[in-house]
Amino acid sequence: MAGEENFKEELRSQDASRNLNQHKVAGHPHSRSLEMLLRRFRAVHTKQDDKFANLLDAVGEFGTFQQRLVALTFIPSIMSAFFMFADHFVFTAQKPYCNTSWILAVGPHLSEAEQLNLTIPQAPNGSFLTCLMYLPVPWNLDSIIQFGLNDTDTCQDGWIYPDAKKRSLINEFDLVCGMETKKDTAQIMFMAGLLIGSLIFGLITDKMGRYPAILLSLLGLIIFGFGTAFVNSFHLYLFFRFGISQSVVGYAISSISLATEWLVGEHRAHAIILEHCFFAVGAMLLTGIAYSLPHWRLLFLVGGILVIPLISYIWILPESPRWLMMKGKVKEAKQVLCYAASVNKKTIPSNLLDELQLPRKKVTRASVLDFCKNRQLCKVTLVMSCVWFTVSYTYFTLNLRMRELGMSVHFRHMVPSIMEVPARLCCIFLLQQIGRKWSLAVTLLQAIIWCLLLLFLPEGEDGLRLKWPRCPATELKSMTILVLMLGEFSLAATVTVFFLYTAELLPTVLRATGLGLVSLASVAGAILSLTIISQTPSLLPIFLCCVLAIVAFSLSSLLPETRDQPLSESLNHSSQISFQKDVALDSSSDGSFRNKVKDMKTKETSSDDMSEEAAKNVILNAQILRLDPYPVSNSALKQFNKEEANSQAP
Repeated sequence: MAGEENFKEELRSQDASRNLNQHKVAGHPHSRSLEMLLRRFRAVHTKQDDKFANLLDAVGEFGTFQQRLVALTFIPSIMSAFFMFADHFVFTAQKPYCNTSWILAVGPHLSEAEQLNLTIPQAPNGSFLTCLMYLPVPWNLDSIIQFGLNDTDTCQDGWIYPDAKKRSLINEFDLVCGMETKKDTAQIMFMAGLLIGSLIFGLITDKMGRYPAILLSLLGLIIFGFGTAFVNSFHLYLFFRFGISQSVVGYAISSISLATEWLVGEHRAHAIILEHCFFAVGAMLLTGIAYSLPHWRLLFLVGGILVIPLISYIWILPESPRWLMMKGKVKEAKQVLCYAASVNKKTIPSNLLDELQLPRKKVTRASVLDFCKNRQLCKVTLVMSCVWFTVSYTYFTLNLRMRELGMSVHFRHMVPSIMEVPARLCCIFLLQQIGRKWSLAVTLLQAIIWCLLLLFLPEGEDGLRLKWPRCPATELKSMTILVLMLGEFSLAATVTVFFLYTAELLPTVLRATGLGLVSLASVAGAILSLTIISQTPSLLPIFLCCVLAIVAFSLSSLLPETRDQPLSESLNHSSQISFQKDVALDSSSDGSFRNKVKDMKTKETSSDDMSEEAAKNVILNAQILRLDPYPVSNSALKQFNKEEANSQAP
């Protein structure tokens, strides 16, 4: 391997010198056949570097065991979305009036309208005031009707909600007339739970394992989700929402870590994409159930009943063999792999199992401080935190902008959730064609475009009339909604690529902790969005979306590509940039090389799998046949061939 690395370094240095001399061959088209062979060689080389890739090949790359594992991650994702967005449907706006039932003692046969007319002050436009009432007087009904009441005060005996069609937290705990800020308190508590849960579950997942962290998060969903239906005070409701938010972020971190470490290649990408699609399905399920149920407690009862069967995960969920190896639990790792092979009806060769040995360096001492000490890890964490901060800030800003346009809560959640499914499925095509790095860049670029368009569209319903008074308000409003939807579409794809990319960039020993840290940036972005929108003009938040997205787009270019690369296991195994070489062809004298490529392509189509040795020979021949004034040195070739002979010797 050392000879091969030296050979590659010499090729890189010679390519650099050719670029400095402005060699005219560099402008010629690339050979697609050789590029395909290079990709195949990188895949073979990756499997050699990653011993778990070979083991998972023997277990079955995507057999019954892996399919079951992926399916098990879908159901909790649905319920996570269900409980995460439940707050939006339990604070249904209600119009309150002071409870003036005292007048029924002197006029028991009064209708509701007559009662309000006698005991509630009216505004100049004739509507009843919601937070004032006439004070009781020791008169009979005739005197009250004849002379009327004059002394007013705030509500003394609570409120009534005559127009309410559903029972919500508003009329359950009387969050009106100066108590509306408690609704914001619920959102703050949920954000605080996400902050603390990101840290706690990130550490738990890396210290105790993926399996215990998933079980703890599911237990939290059952206890806090089902228990919310029985709270008897608003403060207790806040406590249960605090617990639910920790469980939601805990499951997201631990499940993605488990799926990343059990699956290889594109199967890993497909699993995470599908998990996010089912998260959107959970949001749609919540919207439909919330629309049909008349009481907010029934919403949590239904969600709690659906979560209870997840207790069965205690017996059917596996642990990550990569994490077990990093913790020195070789025996347990072998047992898990053998069980997976038995489910897939495969047999692992004994020599592959014997290769699983304790790591040379102790990796169990890894801690959060390593994110500052390790340069590569620090760079990855900072860049991805910036991206996640941007995505979260932009998403909340667009969602709040939608609310300013007067859209109903059901529309604001159902339509984006429906659009998120194809948005996330599009990531499959992007990741296969251009890889993780450029997929992230493309989705961020789309978000930049939609945010720039929003700068030229009116803000809110009043802005529709002020900015373009001659244009039809309905058309402008529809255009603004469409741009907002497309922006959320792009952000949904960005989130999916982000989770996959971050999980592959982080080492196994600190993967969950790193996901927790970047989740902190997500919550910070959401908090900033809520703060800025409530205190500043509506044009500034959109402008900041553009600026932050451009910064995140620029910083994403610093990250290495992870497609066809082995997962980093320890801190010493940093993310590697794949060996990519483009072969330039001289259009005037490349007939022999083109014939070689044609022969190679013919041989390739006759066989599904090309051996590693054949791929290496093709690449070497391509480099030797390249027409340039700086051929590969004989010493490098001899050294490479010597290393190959030694590696193949018994």
